[in-house]
Amino acid sequence: MRREDDQQLWDLLGRRAQPQLSSFFARNVLRRIRQEPRRFDRVRTWLSLRRLVPASGLAIAVIGAIIATNHPAARQKPPESEPDVVAKIDPQDYEVVADLDELLALDENSLWDENQSL
Repeated sequence: MRREDDQQLWDLLGRRAQPQLSSFFARNVLRRIRQEPRRFDRVRTWLSLRRLVPASGLAIAVIGAIIATNHPAARQKPPESEPDVVAKIDPQDYEVVADLDELLALDENSLWDENQSL
């Protein structure tokens, strides 16, 4: 924009008061910079006990809830009462089981007999 395009605007801008800086401007700027919290101070305020204790308690509660809901034992169904091995045997097989018991008893006795002969 040239001065000739809008003379009234340039006249208005020319009459505006010039900003006056305080003689203590540099001192005030440095004081503001020093008053700002440093990085270490910001970290220290976040790690204060007043914030750290509730945050860690919440984290422990969330982790515990996740473990409790995703634990394999929690998903297992309780075993149905399984009948005993004897109850699973058909009544027709009782004679075979009795014969097997006798054979096992004879086999145990024969092992002892063989060891004595050696």
